[in-house]
Amino acid sequence: MIQHLLPRACDCVARSRTRRASRILPALAALAALLGVPDAAAAPALGVTAPAVPGAAAHRVGPLFEGGLDDGHFCTASVVHSDYGDVIATAAHCLDGLDSLEGALFAPGYRNGVAPFGLWRLTGRYLPPGWDEGEDEDEDGNGAEGAEGKDPDADIAFATVAPLGGAEGQNVEDVVGGFRVAVRQPAHATVTVLGYPSSRNVPLRCVNTTRLLSDTQRRIDCPALSGGTSGSPWLVDGALAGVLGGHEDGGTDPDVSYSAVLGDQALELYREAAVSES
Repeated sequence: MIQHLLPRACDCVARSRTRRASRILPALAALAALLGVPDAAAAPALGVTAPAVPGAAAHRVGPLFEGGLDDGHFCTASVVHSDYGDVIATAAHCLDGLDSLEGALFAPGYRNGVAPFGLWRLTGRYLPPGWDEGEDEDEDGNGAEGAEGKDPDADIAFATVAPLGGAEGQNVEDVVGGFRVAVRQPAHATVTVLGYPSSRNVPLRCVNTTRLLSDTQRRIDCPALSGGTSGSPWLVDGALAGVLGGHEDGGTDPDVSYSAVLGDQALELYREAAVSES
């Protein structure tokens, strides 16, 4: 039959292409690794929480301690860009709960009992005016606390830090870098959350698309972000667009978290902290 008389060039071409691909694909993979291009296949699925891989972003995030590394950590904070390189961001309810800043420490990049970038003592805190103005009135016109007398829309705070037992001229941003602060992000922004549950000594990471709970509160569905993750940065394109907090102090369900939408008040507070020398 005619088909038996035709050369089988298609098989040869296929084999040739397979051999060529077998040489090219590893070369491309090696080149991508050399250039630092992320592997799309290795990207985690949306809404999955897993240990954060060490890297530039994770190094800027750390737990807050009250006393020392042996006393356990209670919230999460992250380094943000500032004039003096000494500002961290967290939730207002994290800093407001401290009787004083004495003994309060920040450990960027903390893992398994080790603070690879040193310990940084808190030297000042910046709480929004609205955080202490969240009282409602009862039927008799008397002050009645709503959300413990605090405004969940103002649950963002900043603090300045200095090295513990180190050279006073050193600043944390020079050591690990700092996130830009970005306000007024779109309702359905894709957010990366990095935080430390109190029960773990490594940071967790989750990426998911957010939606608005209200005009002033943002919600994300990420499992296992339990107590201790309050103050965790919400990153959009590598910039801080919120912190875990706000509604219900960040949420009562560890699988659903919240953040106050950062607006003009948060931006003004950030600017105040960013230009202040600790």
